[in-house]
Amino acid sequence: MPTPTRLSAIHAALAIAQTMEVRREEYLDHMTFRANVRPLFTEPFGPIIGLKEEWAAQGATPAELDMSAFRYRRPQYGHIPVNTGWLGGEQEQILEETAEHIIARDRYGRRTKLPKGFASLPLPLEYPVRNMDDWLAVKHHYEFSEERFAADWAQIAAEHRAAGRIVSVSIPGGFDEARELMGDAEVCLAYYTQPELIRDILQTIEDTAYRVLDRVSATVEIDQLMVHEDMAGRAGPLIGPRQMRQFIAPYYRRLWDLVRSRGARLFWIDTDGDVAPILPALVEAGINVLFPVEPVGGMDIVKLAATYGDRLAFIGGLDKHVLRRSQDEIAAELEYKIPPMVRSGGCMLGLDHRIPNGTPLANYRFYVAKAWEILDREAARLGRG
Repeated sequence: MPTPTRLSAIHAALAIAQTMEVRREEYLDHMTFRANVRPLFTEPFGPIIGLKEEWAAQGATPAELDMSAFRYRRPQYGHIPVNTGWLGGEQEQILEETAEHIIARDRYGRRTKLPKGFASLPLPLEYPVRNMDDWLAVKHHYEFSEERFAADWAQIAAEHRAAGRIVSVSIPGGFDEARELMGDAEVCLAYYTQPELIRDILQTIEDTAYRVLDRVSATVEIDQLMVHEDMAGRAGPLIGPRQMRQFIAPYYRRLWDLVRSRGARLFWIDTDGDVAPILPALVEAGINVLFPVEPVGGMDIVKLAATYGDRLAFIGGLDKHVLRRSQDEIAAELEYKIPPMVRSGGCMLGLDHRIPNGTPLANYRFYVAKAWEILDREAARLGRG
């Protein structure tokens, strides 16, 4: 990654206003199918790099550029400042910068490349772990330490709860963290060629996360456990149901059982692409919220909701690419997806990722207005204000 200052500047330029229209009690009841009072609607990320400049040239107001001009109904997540993953590492530094890219050294010790102008996340050019010896050399970064707790973590957690935010803690991805260490191809092969390495990575992460979550959940009630995976693409997941159940599910299950026994209600996974082949295994492992439900990966939120019922809630699901098409196509996407999801509850509709370049400002204005026209219409039909 670039240095924190450089990457922070990139993300700051993309930042959008994140207000809270829904407090934790309503959100938790809605997403666990206990109550379906009013529909939820969000903008998860906002524009991709370059789109704000496109919109400014089309006459966007400052409030439109930070998204505060648009109407949403969403909660705020209150993250507890504890670390359950990689701790420490090298000082991040830029090695080379040109007009086209940034080459940097990240906290894992990897060289990374960030193409300028369209990418917000750097891609690793190398990885630190190829075998057990390499893993043992970096394993200490994942072991338990008191440094994993910010000094004021309990106070911040209490403030989140008092403010009505969703009290949240993140854990490393069972697939994603090993991928950060080894790369896509090597980690996929390692399930077959080095299973003992994968087991030791997961067991180490699990033991540390358990100790952190045990202390946190004994002090404050966690609402939501969050895991970032990105374990799939358009063609399907990078691992199959057997690997999910054999390696990753026990990791999920132990941590989820702990926090659920102390009041947690949501176990939220962030993964793009087509995860349908492993979705039953994810649900068995405790996952009950799926984000971002990417249509380009064949993930149809309406069909998924019909299949999983109240076992699985959703965030996202609306095709970001349709925003670059005609307003009739935008309306068709919304008319297909919004009415059944308003009826079912357990869903916060929104785009399935960042708003893509080439989206006309007029189309985004139309999208939000049309979405609310349908949301309000369907809520009224069900007798909900």
